[in-house]
Amino acid sequence: IRDRVLVAISELGYSPDLLAQSMRSGRTHTIAFVIRDITVAPLADLVSSTQEILHNGGYELIIACSEGRRDREISLLSRLSRRRIDGLLLTLSNEDDAALVGTWKSSGLPTVMFDREAHGACDNVLIAHGEGLRQALQYLISLGHSRIGMITGYPSVWPARSRVDTYKRELSNHGITVDEGLLRARSFSGDIAFVEASALLSADTPPTAIIAGGTSILPAVLRAVRARGLKIPDDVSVIGDSDSDLAMLGSPPITVVRWNSREVGRICAQLILERITAGSDAPPREVIFPTEFIARDSCAPPRG
Repeated sequence: IRDRVLVAISELGYSPDLLAQSMRSGRTHTIAFVIRDITVAPLADLVSSTQEILHNGGYELIIACSEGRRDREISLLSRLSRRRIDGLLLTLSNEDDAALVGTWKSSGLPTVMFDREAHGACDNVLIAHGEGLRQALQYLISLGHSRIGMITGYPSVWPARSRVDTYKRELSNHGITVDEGLLRARSFSGDIAFVEASALLSADTPPTAIIAGGTSILPAVLRAVRARGLKIPDDVSVIGDSDSDLAMLGSPPITVVRWNSREVGRICAQLILERITAGSDAPPREVIFPTEFIARDSCAPPRG
């Protein structure tokens, strides 16, 4: 009789009611990842790796792109909490925004924060951007550069803040006066980065090197260099953040500070699965991933 029932179910195309199951178990086996932009290659690889691990663990991943917009993040967090997801992977656009942080905390969701400082409020996974930038600056200084421009995001988030702090400290340690006009820390937006790079290159005394401090910024810097008819590294040296086909296959190939995005994604997935199992009683954890400096052909001693 059991075999006949199974055949009948198969013929009818029956599938279990997941909503009913979740009401009984208290879990939906879904996890959300709110991230700025998955069209950027390293972030796309990170999300893909995360999804693979979660799928193998019996969970499905909801991906939501915030575009770094505060209003969208607040809306997404409110909606996701009502969907009764089991856990949250999150990248906030501003660690200091009380309303944004409050919306997240009020959700009560088990959370792993990616590349943002959570200050003990949840598990978080950070990239050692400052260490990578320190190596990049030392390399440029060893080539003879002292007018080094950097474009990055606003320091209300860990990646930009760690880069800005390291930039100022490392130049000062080498006896180089920090020129605030060479430091453009406004946004990770590619459009804004293009405006900033264009302004740097058109200045009366332009930088001899530019560091693109963010995953979306290198393409904008390269466009600005080309728009002014300049050559890399003859006219300006360039260092990018994270690796990509653009960096590796460009002419010349671009020197980068890179990190293993797929490994970061794997750890994010493992942490959120463990957090869902452990609950809120387990102490928060912090994982810091190293960066690697890769010298290619986009840097040379400054002219003159």
